[in-house]
Amino acid sequence: MRGCSGSLVVAAMFGLFAGAVAAQSAEPAKTSVTANGLVADFSLPASASGRLPAIIILGGSEGGMGAAAARDGRLIAQRGYATLQLAYFDAPGLPKDLGLIPLEYFKTAIDWLRVQPTVDPDRIGIVGGSIGGEVALTVAAHYREIRVVVAAMPSSVVWPGIVHTAGEPPSTFTLDGRPLPYLPYGGPFTTIFNLYAKGLQAVGQHQDAVIPVERINGPVMLVCGLSDTLWPSCPMSEQVAARLKAKHFTHPLQLLEYPDAGHAVFGKPWDPNDPHFADLAKEGGSPNGNQRARQDSWARAMAFLDSALKAQ
Repeated sequence: MRGCSGSLVVAAMFGLFAGAVAAQSAEPAKTSVTANGLVADFSLPASASGRLPAIIILGGSEGGMGAAAARDGRLIAQRGYATLQLAYFDAPGLPKDLGLIPLEYFKTAIDWLRVQPTVDPDRIGIVGGSIGGEVALTVAAHYREIRVVVAAMPSSVVWPGIVHTAGEPPSTFTLDGRPLPYLPYGGPFTTIFNLYAKGLQAVGQHQDAVIPVERINGPVMLVCGLSDTLWPSCPMSEQVAARLKAKHFTHPLQLLEYPDAGHAVFGKPWDPNDPHFADLAKEGGSPNGNQRARQDSWARAMAFLDSALKAQ
C-alpha cells in the first residue's frame, strides 16, 4: 500500500465494511457442510421434492458465516431453491484474512452442489454483495457451471485483499497456485472510498486485473447505489455492463442503479420500526432511500433468478 500504514488501512476497511452488514436475523434451518474443506450451510425449502435449482450465497468482508448472508440464504430457500451459504475466509479451516483465496475452493463448492440428490446440476446460480459481488463475478467468469449471477455493490476488477500485514496486500485470489493480477489501490490514503476511486483511474494500465465477465455462462444482474460512500460500486457496475456490451454478451444483462441509496442498496427490506433502521444510511444515501432501493432490487433480483433457473 502506497503512502499509508497497512495496518491502519486494514483496520479502517474491516470496520467500515463490517458496518455495511444488515442487522442480524434468526438463523435458518440448515445443515452444516464440512466436506472437502468447505465451510458452508446448506438449506432446503420445507416442501423440497425432486431436483431443485441452487444458489450459492456469498457474504462480504465481514467474513465467516455472516448473518446477512444467512438471512438471504434462508429467504431464497423459501422461494424453492437449495441454497449454499459459503464462507471463504475467517472461519475454522479457512484463511484468516481476505487474501490469496484459491478460486478452486469455489469450484469445490460448485462440485459439491452438483452431486447432491436434491440439486439440479445444470441450474446453479450465485449471489453476492460488496466484496461478495467481486467474488461472484470472478467465480462465474471462471466456472461455466454458474448459470446466473446477481452481483450487488460489486467490483469490475480484482482488488488487493484485506490482510493484517504491513506493506502492499496480495491479490484477493489465486488460480492454479498463482495470484490473479489485481488493480493496486490509489494513494496516498485519505479515505477508503478514495483508495478504490483513485485506483480505478489506473485501470487502463492494469487490464489484466479486469474481471473477464464476458465468459459468464448466463444472465447477469448488477445492483448499486449512486450515493455509495464505501466504494465506487456504481462506476464499477457501469464498467462491468460496458464490458459485457462491448464483448457482445449474449445473455440478459440488467443494471439497477438507485439514487439516494448507498452500500445498503441490496437485501431484504428492513422493518421501519427496527431501532437500527437509520443504519441503512451509514454508507451513503438516506434510510428511506436505501429502503426503497432494497424493496425494488430484492424483488427484481428474485424474479431475475426465477427467470434464469426456474423457467427451464
